[in-house]
Amino acid sequence: MQAESVTTDHADFIQQTIRQSIELKTQLLQQASLLTAINDVSNRCIDMYQRGNRLLIAGNGGSAADAQHIAAEFVCRFNFERPGLPAMALATNYSMITAAGNDYSFDDVFAREIEANGSEGDIFIGISTSGNSTNILKAIEAAKAKGIFTVGLAGQAGSIQQAADLCLAVPSATTPRIQECHILIGHIICEIVENALFSRD
Repeated sequence: MQAESVTTDHADFIQQTIRQSIELKTQLLQQASLLTAINDVSNRCIDMYQRGNRLLIAGNGGSAADAQHIAAEFVCRFNFERPGLPAMALATNYSMITAAGNDYSFDDVFAREIEANGSEGDIFIGISTSGNSTNILKAIEAAKAKGIFTVGLAGQAGSIQQAADLCLAVPSATTPRIQECHILIGHIICEIVENALFSRD
């Protein structure tokens, strides 16, 4: 016997979720210190690329996907055709992840890659919605030891606020809404850098 299909009207929930996202982005507009910090990170990335260095990005779970997304925007293109910009999402090599996790600790997976592939003058963006991801905090330590400027992409709390050289803190404790803002911030930075370094002509 075939089960009857069940349909439910989720209109209220859908509208509420969209409103929450809009309200949080409106809060971003009102945070002058955050807007200044985004501008600062954008200018630092421009200077970094002009020096011939590269961007390193890392996160866990959905934030790992966000790290890959942002890196792809720099490497491929954002709004128009131009040469690729060096950007690397860490821990995308499964052999490396399992080797570092097995031989050392999962807490060390990002730090180990920074030790191996990071160079003085690079920029590292560590993404953690909680602000307390141990492997991101250890990656920040490893980056600083190599003369790499560190940026935290976080929510409203966590040790990353003090650990990173500069933290872009979204004023929320709700992971999905924070991640939506992280992608917005990543897009803004990428677009500023692309427009500054290349001409559409």
